[in-house]
Amino acid sequence: MSFLKGKTALVTGSTSGIGLGVALTLARQGASVVLNGFGDAEGPKSEVAAAGRAHGAKVGYHGADMSKPAEIEAMMAYAAAEFGGVDVLVNNAGIQHVANVEDFPAAKWDAIIAINLSSAFHTTRLAIPSMRAKGWGRIINIASTHGLVASAGKSAYVAAKHGIVGFTKAVALETATTGITVNAICPGWVLTPLVQKQIDDRATRDGIPVAQAEKDLLGEKQPSLQFTTPEQLGELAVFLCSDAAKNVKGQAWAMDGGWTAQ
Repeated sequence: MSFLKGKTALVTGSTSGIGLGVALTLARQGASVVLNGFGDAEGPKSEVAAAGRAHGAKVGYHGADMSKPAEIEAMMAYAAAEFGGVDVLVNNAGIQHVANVEDFPAAKWDAIIAINLSSAFHTTRLAIPSMRAKGWGRIINIASTHGLVASAGKSAYVAAKHGIVGFTKAVALETATTGITVNAICPGWVLTPLVQKQIDDRATRDGIPVAQAEKDLLGEKQPSLQFTTPEQLGELAVFLCSDAAKNVKGQAWAMDGGWTAQ
C-alpha cells in the first residue's frame, strides 16, 4: 500500500527517536519526507530513503533550529521549493528539563516553550495556505500524556504540551469544513534518547542498575509496563493520514499503556 505517494511529509525533530520512527513509517506509505533535527542527518536520510525507495519517495533535510522563527520560515520555503509544499506536517521537535518551578532556569523555560510549542504555531501557519489551496492536509502534533495530565518537576514541558493540545483543537475548528485534519498524538513512555537519559540519571541518582531504573520508571506511570515504540506511533500517524480518519478532527489520542486511564 502506498496511499501517500505523491504527498510530502515534513517531520520536525526527526533525526532520532519518535520523529524518525514516524518519518520511516510515512515513507513506507510512499510519502516523500523532509527531515529536520540536530546531529547526524546522513544516517537518518539513508534509512528513510531506503524505506521509501520502492515508491520513488524523495528525502530531504533542513537543519532549522526550531526555536528560531526565521529558520522555520527558511525550512518551510525549502519544502515548498524542493517538494512543492507540505501535505503532512508532523510537529514533533521537543526538549526537556526537570526541576521544581522555583529552581527552573528561566532560559530553559523559554527554550522549552519555543521548541515544544511555538515552533508548531510557526510551521502550521506557514503550511495551512497551501493545504487549503490543495483541499487536503494532515497536521499531526506529537503532544504527550503530559498534554493531558501533569508530573512534578516538568512545569515547562507540561505547559507546552497542554498548549499543543489546545492549539490542536483551535486549528482543527478553524479548518473543520476543509480537507485538512489537525490532531495530536499523546505518547506515554517511549524509549527515545530523551527518556534513556532520564533512566540513566535515575540509575545514577538511586545507585541501581539501569534495568531496575527502567522498570521503576514504567511502574510509576504506565500500567502496561511496556514502552510504546516510535514505529507504533508512526502507524497511528499513518492512520490519521488515511481516508478512514478524515473526520477525526481536534483529538488528543493517547497511546500510553493505560497511563491516563488511571
